[in-house]
Formats: sequence, structure tokens, C-alpha cells
Amino acid sequence: MSKRESYEARTEELITPIIERMNFELVDVEYVKEGGTWYLRAYIDKEGGITVNDCEAVAREMNEILDREDFVEDSYVFEVSSPGLGRPLKKEKDYVRSMGKEVEIRTYRAINREKEFYGILTAYDDATVTIEQEDGEKLTFEKSDIALIRLAFDF
Repeated sequence: MSKRESYEARTEELITPIIERMNFELVDVEYVKEGGTWYLRAYIDKEGGITVNDCEAVAREMNEILDREDFVEDSYVFEVSSPGLGRPLKKEKDYVRSMGKEVEIRTYRAINREKEFYGILTAYDDATVTIEQEDGEKLTFEKSDIALIRLAFDF
């Protein structure tokens, strides 16, 4: 397990009781470097959406735990955020919630000279995702070939 993965896993383990007590959902945890600064981010959600106050309440409790546990070697900024509209599908519950809805899939490499696909999510398992396009054609993708999958939204 990489340092990044271990930080994310430990953070998820420590924040889960806080999130559950507040009746929120933990969407994701990431440890990333942006512009020379390391960020440890927790993305949370709830029915009806997350507010700034919700994020602040979780961050306040979690900062105390992070200070006490002190398991991240680098200096970093801890943030709690809403996943937003463009949230990727990562976990089983994301796929369950998105069944029958239109999704956008971006692949690492071109498939039939295309890297972006849109369609209704009709099936998924541990290894694959299947969508049905507007013309009725069904496409199945290996999850390992997918760079991004998220709900599609029209403006």
C-alpha cells in the first residue's frame, strides 16, 4: 500500500464514526498534491445536499483527531467538501444510486476513435460497466479502462 493509500484509508477509518453520527455519507477521501501543497480531503454528502456548516462541523472534530493521531508525515491542508455535481462513481452505492440514469464515461485510450461516451447505466459488476446509448446500442467497458465515470448533466 502506498503512502497516499495508507493516509486515505486511515483518514476514512477515523472520520467514519463522525460522519455516521451526523447522518452524512462519506463519498471519498483523497490525498493529493496541488500547486506544491498537499491536501487531505474528505468529501461528504447527505440527502438534500451538504452545507458549509456541515463541512465545518466535521472538519472541527476531525482536525482534533488528526492533530492527536499525527500519522501524515508531510505538512498538508485538511479540507471537508461537498462532492459537487460532477462527482465520480467510485463505490458500490454510487452505482446503485445511478442505475437507470445517464452517465458520462471517459476512457484512458480511444475505443473506436472515441474517448467520451454517454448512455443510461444499465449494469455493472466488479470488473465492468454497461451503458445503453440513445440508438439502443449497449456498450460494456472494463472498469480498468475507465478514467472517469459520473452522472451526465445537461445545461
